[in-house]
Amino acid sequence: MLKKWLLAVLFVAILPVQAGWAKSETMDKEANIYELLNLFGEVMERTKAAYVEEVSDKKLIEAAINGMLTSLDPHSSYLDEKDFKYMNEQTSGKFGGLGIEITMEQGVVKIVSPIDDTPAYRAGLKPGDYVTNIDGETIIGMTLNEAVDKMRGKPGTKVKLTIRRANEKPFDVVLKREEIKTQSVKSEIKDENVLYVRVGSFSEDVAEDIEKAYKKAVKNSEGNLKGLVLDVRNNPGGLLDQAVAVSSLFLDKGEVVSTRARNEEETLRYSAKGKDITNGLPIVVLINNGSASASEIVAGALQDHKRAVVLGEKSFGKGSVQTVIPLGQYGAMRVTTARYYTPSGRSIQATGIEPDVVVHPAKLEEFADEYGFSEAEYKNALKNETIKNDKKDKNTKEEDQDWRKDYQLLRAVDLVKALNVYVPAK
Repeated sequence: MLKKWLLAVLFVAILPVQAGWAKSETMDKEANIYELLNLFGEVMERTKAAYVEEVSDKKLIEAAINGMLTSLDPHSSYLDEKDFKYMNEQTSGKFGGLGIEITMEQGVVKIVSPIDDTPAYRAGLKPGDYVTNIDGETIIGMTLNEAVDKMRGKPGTKVKLTIRRANEKPFDVVLKREEIKTQSVKSEIKDENVLYVRVGSFSEDVAEDIEKAYKKAVKNSEGNLKGLVLDVRNNPGGLLDQAVAVSSLFLDKGEVVSTRARNEEETLRYSAKGKDITNGLPIVVLINNGSASASEIVAGALQDHKRAVVLGEKSFGKGSVQTVIPLGQYGAMRVTTARYYTPSGRSIQATGIEPDVVVHPAKLEEFADEYGFSEAEYKNALKNETIKNDKKDKNTKEEDQDWRKDYQLLRAVDLVKALNVYVPAK
């Protein structure tokens, strides 16, 4: 009895001590935070007093906030009022600049993708190129926002970029700034009724534009479409809801993508809505190392559901979710809050989407058979009575064949035609 009583007293005595420890630990953490905030204030005051040039409080604080966010990952950052406005213009499909999607890597700017029909695209800039200098000034030491700000400017003005490209000497390129008006969706019917749809970015209304292009192609081909090539090469991404909507155009059901945050209960799953508008026609998705974010979501979803064959090169691997939080009159903060996962549970981050069929860019050269003969060339050869002797207008213009110089696209169109033979529509 005495032993039980002693144990009870000991237990009761320990509880206040443990509570005291917990309270003390919390107070220590709070003290550390206050000490660090005091340190920040002291550094700021000393900088203002001792720096070689006068600097404003606003500039120092904004730089500190941006430094805090950019130290976490390349896609988190602070957006001042001007940057926030520029970002909103990008997602609406109209903005000013050079037409390149960029990120920061190893202290310099890395080009993720040039946007179709922009100064950067026409100058031949490629995914993976590095910008090391802007108008002769080194980028090293700049933030991403500062580099972007220097590349922007009044339409019609010029800027010189120094480019480093793998296995080549550094070179300069002069670009004239333009007001960038992106046409996100372009379409055209290729060989034997294969619809080609080029998606330059996932801005507003992309899914609606693709559906319109498909319906128009069905009408023009009199219902004889053989399949679809969806080209998202050098597509830097865009709006998540548009990536889900585009995937839903070709899926009857199932998950498109999930986003998983630090807390498991914040996991979000996005599923296909509607019906496959092609009714099961073969689809080939074209990707390369400039295909990022929303492009990878679409490619990964259609690949996992065995709805499309992915052809080309491994994608960029940008599988993180950024949330933009407005900060009133002070712009906004963009912070990484989750990761993207394909329907099968693959993380896109840093690994990208591996194509089902690897096809690298190449130059296609045809060789003529100088000595080959066919039956039709022999004298008195029998004629084929099943061939109609239709006279074609000699003045009719031949179909433009420039697209055949794009080796990856050529292989994609051939693959759609082959799949149409063996996997007819439902």
